[in-house]
Amino acid sequence: MRSETLHVHTGGRPVVHDLTRECQAFVSSYAGEYDGLLHVFVPHATAGIAILETGAGSDDDLLAALDDLLPADDRWRHRHGSRGHGRSHVMPALVPPYATVPVVGGRLALGTWQSICLVDLNVDNPDRDVRLSFLGG
Repeated sequence: MRSETLHVHTGGRPVVHDLTRECQAFVSSYAGEYDGLLHVFVPHATAGIAILETGAGSDDDLLAALDDLLPADDRWRHRHGSRGHGRSHVMPALVPPYATVPVVGGRLALGTWQSICLVDLNVDNPDRDVRLSFLGG
């Protein structure tokens, strides 16, 4: 298994950050033309990994849906940090902190419109690590 960590600056607002290029570059450097699995994991209690279409509004739609489901208000029992910070700790139950993608012939086997994205609602932590691991077949 090969593994490395990406460092991602997400800034001070909720974001869907596309990682697909970085994931493909990682796979290309280790997989060659082989098959296997890419596992993407974010080791943070307040971020997740999603596979979705980006650039056509779906990323903004995801943030809007999460805002509807998990409003940034004072309802949360987990209350340290900025207002509504507790929602960021609930989000990984909806957008898990990991995804696994097949690799075929050294290429991510994603659908035409699929991208691998870091989802981060936590405005208190602008820097994230994402662990990429390739397991060859």
